[in-house]
Amino acid sequence: MFVLARKAFVGCLFIVMFAAAVRFGVAQAPSASPTAAQSQVQAPPQLHSEQAYSLPPDKLAKAKTLNNIRLTLNIAGALWGLAFLWWLLASRSAARLESWTQRAARYRWVQGILFFAIFVILSTLAGLPLDMIGHAVSLHYGISVQGWGGWFGDLAKGLGLTECGVLILLLFNWIVKRWPRGYWFGVWVVTLPLMVILAAGSPLIEPLFNKYEPLQKNHSELVTRLERVAARTGTDIPPSRMFLMKASLKSNGLNAYVSGLGATKRIVVWDTTAGRIPDDEVMFIFGHESGHYVLRHIVKGLALSAVSMFFVFWGCARIAGWLERRFGAHWGIAPQPGIPPLATRTGFLVLLLTLSVVLFLTEPAGNTVSRYFEHQADIYGQEAIHGLVPDAQKTAVSSFNHLGEAWLEDPDPNPFIEFWLYNHPSTQNRAVFARRYDPWANGGHGEFFK
Repeated sequence: MFVLARKAFVGCLFIVMFAAAVRFGVAQAPSASPTAAQSQVQAPPQLHSEQAYSLPPDKLAKAKTLNNIRLTLNIAGALWGLAFLWWLLASRSAARLESWTQRAARYRWVQGILFFAIFVILSTLAGLPLDMIGHAVSLHYGISVQGWGGWFGDLAKGLGLTECGVLILLLFNWIVKRWPRGYWFGVWVVTLPLMVILAAGSPLIEPLFNKYEPLQKNHSELVTRLERVAARTGTDIPPSRMFLMKASLKSNGLNAYVSGLGATKRIVVWDTTAGRIPDDEVMFIFGHESGHYVLRHIVKGLALSAVSMFFVFWGCARIAGWLERRFGAHWGIAPQPGIPPLATRTGFLVLLLTLSVVLFLTEPAGNTVSRYFEHQADIYGQEAIHGLVPDAQKTAVSSFNHLGEAWLEDPDPNPFIEFWLYNHPSTQNRAVFARRYDPWANGGHGEFFK
């Protein structure tokens, strides 16, 4: 879980992670499994006629409780993130930190590095209690198996990467100072190549957190079957770009995802997925992931992000300007020669606060786009394996049952919660659609394969 304070920072640094992160995993949460990876998968429970995904009574009770906890932590994290940023300003803690950096360093750019580096650390520490509760809950319910040492290690790595990005944040701050009236446009222009770099470079960062090996090393038969799907989809992803992620070292769950652009493009299958569920279902997941590439979801996501951020930055600039005029004196935003109020370090946090609020309010829009892309990829995946497996419908439904059971997904989530927070359709909705989707009946054809 990430509090909004860090979401605002990373969002300003890399610009709206929902569209630039370019990870369209099949599962609804990112994690994987250890001993369970070697265990036999039980057949999905008998389904009632009105649903396609269900859980046995004991797991259903756990799923209901776990999803309530997830929801509480999500809402608490969002509200606490906003409250923390507001507190930094209202208590004048940010102003005092800025004054200290001015005394501690002679050059303004050094002062900026100190200020933002400390801000990142404080934001991480502020969100640490909720993050720890989230990990403890995952351990308790068997979703995660990562020990606290490894968990804190990943946290430190993430903090280190974010600290490296302080220079980019400093660049944004300089743009606000250099163009006080049209800075929002300058920041937007700079973020466009950053989004592409992030999308293409994510495979270079991923090995810092997980171990990878060629999928062909221990799953050559599976690779052969996946090549059939690749041949049908025309996806230019040879076996050399198919990887197995050692997810079982950290969690219990099923997943696969796509990442990278161009030469860095690849598909990753978790080791808890390959060998834990039937190969037919892995083929469906592979087809789903291939669909993201074939349907250009990554490129479309970047384009939509670029357009939306144009208006987001424009709106945030005006809201932040109003906040500074209304509360600037109370927050300790002191006039500095040749520096506009929002270009001061404290003033720049007003922009981050504004961005935090806007990201929170626009989250449903981003998730709606993501759910649409995921739905398209589900259709594509089911069509891609039609004729390659005995029954594409049953294969897709079974895979969703295995995914839902592994993650303890609620079979009956609140529709409003799904609308606001889910970046994938609910497991129930995906399974229901898969069971009903049969365009080949009566001589028909699929939407993407004709």
